[in-house]
Amino acid sequence: MRNLKISAIEVHAVRGARPPAPAGDTQRQVNALNLYAEHRAPALRPATPSPAGAEATSLYLRIGTDGGAEGFYGPIDPEVPWSLLRQLGGFLIGQDALATTIIWDKLERLDRHARHGHLKMAISAIDNALWDLKGRVLDAPVWQLLGGASRERIPAYASLLGTSLEPDVVARVAAQTADEGFAGQKWFLAYGPGEGEAGMKRNVELAEQVREAVGAQTELMYDVFQGWDLGYARSWAQQVAPTRPAWLEEPFSPNRYPAFVELHRSTGIPLSAGEHLYDRAEVLPYLQDGVLAAVQSDPEWCGGVTELVRICALAETFGVPVIPHGHGLHAALHVVASQSPVACPKVEYLVRSMPNRHHFEASPPTPEGGSFALPTGPGFGIRLDESKIDSRELLQFG
Repeated sequence: MRNLKISAIEVHAVRGARPPAPAGDTQRQVNALNLYAEHRAPALRPATPSPAGAEATSLYLRIGTDGGAEGFYGPIDPEVPWSLLRQLGGFLIGQDALATTIIWDKLERLDRHARHGHLKMAISAIDNALWDLKGRVLDAPVWQLLGGASRERIPAYASLLGTSLEPDVVARVAAQTADEGFAGQKWFLAYGPGEGEAGMKRNVELAEQVREAVGAQTELMYDVFQGWDLGYARSWAQQVAPTRPAWLEEPFSPNRYPAFVELHRSTGIPLSAGEHLYDRAEVLPYLQDGVLAAVQSDPEWCGGVTELVRICALAETFGVPVIPHGHGLHAALHVVASQSPVACPKVEYLVRSMPNRHHFEASPPTPEGGSFALPTGPGFGIRLDESKIDSRELLQFG
């Protein structure tokens, strides 16, 4: 195998006409800052068309080598390029592009803050781009490099962030989503402790309305994005127990670990977390104490394919499935495809946001009948649709 040295680290900004916003009014999701009334956005925002001439931008990472092979990954988050180019990029020049495990380890050791936050997001982008490069060199999809595929199609659950929580919309969307064949659906509760009993009542009613709309068999999950406290979460869990939630996601910040333990022990409600747990060491105590029904680590944030595969192996020893957080699709699809259906049963698909997130791609990952076809191109198979791109910029950070 030839030794390919990294010779270029580039972040490309591609721009073009903004795609249409999803149809329908947009419902906000509760979050930690909603405790303060002055920082609480309106619960329901009317649908507004994009203004004429509105532009969209997506960022993609390219890693080039002295042998001509390259890796390509994205979209990456707007917080990533500064850390990637200013703090990590220079170090990568001259490294063996195929040594993904060693590069990962070196990058985490390079800076004392590299285990978390924006630096870890940058490491994730680099790792994913290097896996794409390896797939292109070996002319194989990433899932094949990881050991092969466990199934021909990859199930997905529908994540309904932003969907209006008005009762008639809930009933229609819930039933329609179930009919489309998705392996469950996740709803995003809008109210927290700052809105008192009236908000609690609406949160409870939502769980009841969704269950009534889809019947007894559909898996239902709920996300509150760290927006609750222990007493509030306990009250909701007790009231909605008859609707049998498959999990309540991130009721608290991950650094409130004792609250996760107490909520699970006092109510029995299944819990999930992981998108803000940045490596296997942070996941471990949640597994040791039996707190989680699902681990939701995100390959865009936790360290890329390399670390997500390690987390899968760790979680499998505890009998807890990994269902990656759906911020992006490419890396998650390939990792899930390469794991047993017990270890990684499905992926998350954000129905209202994913089409626009992957807008500039020629063949964006798109579910059919609630599942994804197994990707077939080398690496991640990401190609841009030039007909949608009006301009490009190579980002520079000195």
